[in-house]
Amino acid sequence: MHVPDGFIDAPTSAVTGVVAAGALAVSLRGARRELDERTAPLAGLVAAFIFAVQMLNFPVAAGTSGHLLGGALAAILVGPCTAVLCVSVVLLMQGVLFADGGLTALGVNITDMAIVTTVVSYAVFRGLLAVLPRKRRTVTVASFVAALVSVPAAAVAFTLIYAVGGTTDVSIGKVATAMIGVHVLIGIGEAVITALTVGAVIAVRPDLVHGARGLQQRLRLRVNGELVDAPAPTAPVAARTSRRTLWVTGLVTSLVLAGFVSFYASANPDGLEKVAHDKGIDKKAEKHATADSPLADYGVRDIADARLSGGLAGVIGVGVTIVAGSAVFWALRRRRNDDVSPVSTGI
Repeated sequence: MHVPDGFIDAPTSAVTGVVAAGALAVSLRGARRELDERTAPLAGLVAAFIFAVQMLNFPVAAGTSGHLLGGALAAILVGPCTAVLCVSVVLLMQGVLFADGGLTALGVNITDMAIVTTVVSYAVFRGLLAVLPRKRRTVTVASFVAALVSVPAAAVAFTLIYAVGGTTDVSIGKVATAMIGVHVLIGIGEAVITALTVGAVIAVRPDLVHGARGLQQRLRLRVNGELVDAPAPTAPVAARTSRRTLWVTGLVTSLVLAGFVSFYASANPDGLEKVAHDKGIDKKAEKHATADSPLADYGVRDIADARLSGGLAGVIGVGVTIVAGSAVFWALRRRRNDDVSPVSTGI
């Protein structure tokens, strides 16, 4: 789904850049409300995990592969505003360091992969929680459906952007049919990855899952013929694992996925690449501005061994992403603390 330079014309790219900048500004303010001292470290880890899993292209059909977009996963784990920032950090690292996704198309990619997926998935997620039983298992089920819907929604968004500013003369009907069809299949993989990850985290630390907050129904007792809420427990239930253990486990998992498992990912083109090639959308694709980067195409220059080169690139990507993401979220948490701290009134 990473749109390269040349697919979308300059005016449309500029407009999506403005849209992306506005959404990021809103998300920065919103993330200050979502993040606290417990969840801020998790947000940086979520960004690194998304980077790692996006390296794991899985086969879908007819020589096509797909990979995680991550908007639904991030929104459910750390909140929708923080999710937009998480995915945007990943896209920025991929575009600048790995020549994946055009730099002039960065606004398009943030709008499509960060904003649309997050907004659509979180709306579906909250809607399902409003009508389904208020249980932890419901969070996992709702996350599956939300992630499933978010991927074809992103395909629709790209189709609309292409209809406005596409640089080639390809029937919009053909683009829509091909894009939505293949991304429905990719959405199944997205849904499985999202549900498994959310389920794993909620099993050990439900208090850290943004989408699970406030879901536990209060026990009701019948007193004198009437149902009343039972008293809240005097002490919280002990967490099954510490935040540090969860963070280290997530980091190690990300490093293993990016540094080792990624070597076995599908080499087939992803959904957008396949459609672009088959329908001729890529006729005016431009060389990436950082195509000569030492890490371009997820390999380390001058290292001949493909397994070692790709593994090192993946490890570097995870490290850079978690540092960049953690810096952003640490700054937002600090800003929040400054905003809520008492104002000195000394004479």
